[in-house]
Parts: sequence; C-alpha cells; structure tokens
Amino acid sequence: METDIDDTCKAKDEEKKSKQILVIMVGAPGSGKSTFCEHVMRSSARPWARICQDTINKGKSGTKVQCLTSASSALKVGKSVFIDRCNLEREQRTDFVKLGGPEVDVHAVVLDLPAKLCISRSVKRIEHEGKLQGGKAAAVVNRMLQKKELPKLSEGFSRITLCQNENDVQAALDTYSGLGPLDTLPHGSFGQKNPDAKIQLGIMKFLKKVDAPSNSGSNASSTQDPVPPQITEEKNSCLEGQEITSLLSDAAGEEVKGTENPEVASVNQNGSSSDVPTLAFPSLSTSDFQFNNEKASDVIIEKVEEFVNKLGNARLVLVDLTHGSKILSLVRAKAAQKHINPKKFFTFVGDITRLYTGGGLCCNVIANAANWRLKPGGGGVNAAIFSAAGPALEVATAERAKSLYPGNSVIVPLPSTSPLCGREGVTHVIHVLGPNMNPRRPNCLDGDYVKGCEILRKAYTSLFEGFLSIVRSQEKLSKGCNEDIRLEPSVSQDHSEDVHGNYISTGDKIKRDGGHKYEQSKKCKTQNEVGTDINLSRAANLNSDNEKIGVSTSKAWGSWAQALYRTAMYPERHKDDLLEISDDVVVLNDLYPKAQKHILVLSRFDGLDRLADVRNEHLQILQTMHAVGMKWAEKFLHEDASLAFRLGYHSAPSMRQLHLHVISQDFNSKHLKNKKHWNSFNTAFFRDSVDVLEEISNHGEATVKDDDSLLSMELRCHWCRSAHPSIPRLKSHISSCRAPFPSSLLENGRLMLAPRNTAQP
Repeated sequence: METDIDDTCKAKDEEKKSKQILVIMVGAPGSGKSTFCEHVMRSSARPWARICQDTINKGKSGTKVQCLTSASSALKVGKSVFIDRCNLEREQRTDFVKLGGPEVDVHAVVLDLPAKLCISRSVKRIEHEGKLQGGKAAAVVNRMLQKKELPKLSEGFSRITLCQNENDVQAALDTYSGLGPLDTLPHGSFGQKNPDAKIQLGIMKFLKKVDAPSNSGSNASSTQDPVPPQITEEKNSCLEGQEITSLLSDAAGEEVKGTENPEVASVNQNGSSSDVPTLAFPSLSTSDFQFNNEKASDVIIEKVEEFVNKLGNARLVLVDLTHGSKILSLVRAKAAQKHINPKKFFTFVGDITRLYTGGGLCCNVIANAANWRLKPGGGGVNAAIFSAAGPALEVATAERAKSLYPGNSVIVPLPSTSPLCGREGVTHVIHVLGPNMNPRRPNCLDGDYVKGCEILRKAYTSLFEGFLSIVRSQEKLSKGCNEDIRLEPSVSQDHSEDVHGNYISTGDKIKRDGGHKYEQSKKCKTQNEVGTDINLSRAANLNSDNEKIGVSTSKAWGSWAQALYRTAMYPERHKDDLLEISDDVVVLNDLYPKAQKHILVLSRFDGLDRLADVRNEHLQILQTMHAVGMKWAEKFLHEDASLAFRLGYHSAPSMRQLHLHVISQDFNSKHLKNKKHWNSFNTAFFRDSVDVLEEISNHGEATVKDDDSLLSMELRCHWCRSAHPSIPRLKSHISSCRAPFPSSLLENGRLMLAPRNTAQP
C-alpha cells in the first residue's frame, strides 16, 4: 500500500516555484470525467487545456498520438492539462505519464464510481461526444471495467486522488478548482484503500460476477469455489428452479439442473459473464417448419465446428424453451462426441426473451427464426421476440429490409428504447429464415432434404457471420472508447439484396444473373437486384436540422456493407473484378448497373466512409477521383458518342467507403426497377462531383441532402420533367423523349458529352 502523503516531496514542493500540472483522468464511460474537467476549467484561475480524444480531430474522434501531440503543445505554452480519456489500463497511461518532468507534475484523478451509476448515465446520454450512448453503452462499460487497473505512484504519478462516491468527487473538484497559477498540491496517494483492487465490491454485485472454479473442466458434480456471500444474497426469486443445460467438457453433455442459483452455475461452469459477446439462437426450421431433428442437429454441429475457432472470446448458445427438447438432446450429445469447447458453445433451457432476468445468461445478440415478411405474428420464437422487443424492433427491421429469402439473415441494431435492450441487455437481433418442410407454409420443399440441408447450412453460416461482424465492431469500440474506431475488414462474406436496397447476409456467393434461386411465393417474388448505394438503414431518429452542411453521424456498417471497403483496402484480392488500381483509387463496374455504363471510383483512403466524412484535407483525393471518373467517361464517349454522363455521390450511401458514381444518362438497365433507384440519381440526393469539389474548396465540407422524402418523390423524366406512374412507363417515355438537356446540367460541367452532342439526349 502506498503512503498517504510523501512529506519529503511536500516540503520540496513548497520551496519550488509553481509547476504545471498534467492531470490524467481515469474512469469508465459515464463516470463524469468530462464534467469534472469542464467544471475545474470554469472555476480555476489557473490556465487549463482539456485534451479529449472524442473531439481531438476537429470535433471528431481522433487517436492517442493526436492527444499526446496536443498535450505536449499545451504544456509548452504554459498551460496545465487534463487528459480526458478512459485510461483504465496502465498501458494506456504510460505515454502520457512520460510528458511529466521537473516542471510538470503528473497527477491521476480516478473516478472509480459504481458500475451501475456509470451505465445509467451512459445509457441516458444524448449526443455524446464519443457517440457512446444508448443500449450499446452498458456492454462497453462492463467490458472496460473488467480490465481496470488502478494507477499507482510507481507508474510515475506524483499525486493520485481516488474518488469512489459523489462526496469524493466534490472534494476533488474543490481541490483543483481552488488552484491558483502559483499553487501546488502535496504529493502522495489520497483516498485509495487498496491499490491492487481490480473490481469494487459494488461493481461485482452489480455485474453478478464470481470467480471461476479452479477446475474449469470439471463435470456437473465437481466441487466449485465458494461464492461470496454478497453475491448469493443477490439471489433473484425468478431464477428458482431454472434449468441450465450445459456442454461440460467430455462429460457426455450431462445437464446441470435444479441448482439453487442457476445464475452462479452458469457463471462458474460455462464462463458466463456480462462482458462476453454471446449469440443466443433457436434451432431453425425444426418447429413450425417441421425440419427433421436429426438432420438439423447434424447441420448445427457442422456449422458450430466451422465457426467455433473464429469466435475469440465470444460464445454461441443454442436455446430451447422445453426441458425435454429433442433437438437440444441431439446437439448436446453430438457436440460432446466432437469435443467442441463447452466454453464456446453450449445449450440452454429457457425463454430466449428472458435469458438474463429469467436465467442469469447475458446475451448481447439473439437470433429470431423469422418469417419471410419479417413481421410479427405466427407463433413461437418470432412472435415472442417481436412482442418482447416492442414496436421499436418492427420499425428498426423495416428500415433494414422488407422481406427475407430462405438461407439469408439481416442484422437489426436494437434501439435503446426497446424493453429487450434495457431489461435483457440485447443490442442486436438477427432475423434468419431457414428452409420449410411444412406444406401449410410458403415455399415448402416437399421433403427435398438435399436442398433443405443446403439452405439450412446457408442460414447458419449467414447467422454466425453476422454475429462475428457485430463482435468485431464492438471489440473496436471497447478497445478504448476514446481510440480511433473503424471496422476492420471482416471475413469475406457474400450477400444478396432485399427488395429495398439493403444487402442481406447469406452464406453463398453472389451470383450476378441466372443460376439457381430458391422458389418464392408470388408476393415475395419481387425485385431482388437493387441499387448498391441507397442508405435505407441509417438511423431513423436523426434530427432534420442535421441535414445541413457536412453532417457526420456515427454509423455502424453491417458486414454486408463492407464489400466496397474490402475491395478498396485489399484490391489484390479482387483484381479480376477491377478495371483500374492505383495508390489512391480503384475502379470497378457497379454489380447492379442502373444504366448502360455505370462504374464506381472508390477512394482507398481508410476512414473516409461517405460524403459526410469529407473535409478540406480530403480535397486532393476527391480531385483525383473526379479526374479518374472523367477519364473513364471520356473513354466511354469515344466508344459511343450518343451517351451522356454525370459524376456524383449519393448523400447517404448504404455501402461503406467513399465512392464516385460515373453513370450514363440513358438509364437503360433491367436493374433499375423502382422509385428509389430512379430518385437516388435524379434528385438532390445525388450530389454532382463538381459541386462537391467547389463546396469542399470553399467551405471545407459538402452539403449532404439525405432526406428520405427525396427518394420517394414522384417519377419525373430527367430531361423534360414530365411525371409518370411507373418505372416501365418512365423508361418507355425516356426512349422517345427529345427534350433538350436541362440547362442546370449544362452549367459548371455537371454533364459530360461527346463533342457537338449538346442538343438532345
């Protein structure tokens, strides 16, 4: 234990002249670090600078290196500095401590408040600088606190102040607010009870976390470590009699049941913890769709075996409501035979909508055995999940997709307003549709288990890949919510598209045209090839006032939206599909072109995801993209002088990685099928490249016109502006329209034409 006050250092301090102070804030999200800094800066006579990684990059999230540079600069001009980051691990603090020296004292102010309070604050935050708010905040706070290392004087701090309640925080505020330009503070450690403590008792009670047994591979009858009385007293009566079904090492999958506190059993035997990413999923197609249990269990084990080594610290949990479930029994036995790691995959008996409150199992992602309409109703898991999640899930689902084909899945981030999010800690629901063997349901396969097993494999592949994409995203977020957050390229994943422009994860490769397609009911047999660039999945609650200049809101790109990013970052893997590769850009044909000629020019700048991210420092890359686009348009015009081209960006793309559309104005394509396709290229939603370049040059950012109403406007000819009731009628009109080019397109070089082709389209 460190001494409370270093009297020798104190005496020396009093003899010296005033020193600058570098205060490293330490605390979880929601502990009040930013509030502390801002209060002191308002009240203190000492000049302070606050270095916040959430805003260091011109108001956006930046990097640790940027924080170090800014802190060093502030110290050089005589300011004292607050480092406003989480800094919960020693490694995160080390480089900042090194900024101290003979004229700079390094302090730590540790806001070690109860986890429950931090989570409550984080969940309720609105418009937080680091975008950490809502349902995802709880999981991040819990995960970060598990890695907490309280600072010690031996790290290089001259003073450490530990605050474990509001009174401690207020005392620290008074201390630092009262500092004048020449004042100093005594050295030592203040308020710290146990410098080696990793988790407060209050946090342990809140997380309901206990030590794992020393013999983790024991069977159900093995002796377990004693459970701290503080936790056993937290027993929830709703857990009594709950059965936990677990795969335990080589114990032939015996069940653990009848435990007095099943929550503790799940923690000890299965490694359950609220900070472990977990997917809970039901058996697909074996209930209402009447798929054979034996064959279904074989597919489950096959796919779990394939993915279990890719999970990292994440887990898969097969859930069924009934104790005598045949599918659970089969899967449990086959998993034991295959020696599948029971910490990575196990089974659980319980209600999938009450896994935490009813069984103590924390699952941040749950799978829904959906119907093709992606609507509530029917029965079983689908009805239960929509009912438990409330209207928020139905609205969020509709923003992502309108229908689903067998073998596919769609990831839906669960709004924080949903009861499933607040009560159970669920952040995402993955809707997945398996094959049907029930003649009373659509798309019955009439006993064709060859095709049925193939579709079931695709469904589980799609489900597990979707879960992995969520895990990777959350790992980036939790790696330090103050650090630069970008989704890494995920495992190569293919996608099909739904009828409204969203890509839906599937386990099969993309087939351009032709090839086998699963039979669809008449209603479902609508357009399945759509625009790759209409953002129908952006958050529905964006304030309309944000549709101004340079809006850049955080966007969680699903794995299906990563295809262009992977192409731009790793072009050597896709060289057979690319028209051009350079250090700055890659060029490729649009997979579903909306005109005779339709190509994409992709920026290779990592972190430049969409038009809203563009700033003045990106002007050169946009100029390069424009020049490359013009070069290809000129090539096409040389081949066919009757064409005309526009170059531009969608205001709100659905695919990650900034890309420029080079598209001919004939719009003669079988892939252009609905109003959203047309309006995404023929309303203000489409921003001409020349206008974007001018705005960036003059204002440092581009105007983003992402109002959904633009995509639902009536269909009008882009030449004569006449209105038409349908896409076929519009296409028929365009083929014979002889109106001159609109004057607005002839201005400022918005339209590219072959020489002497300026009168008619």
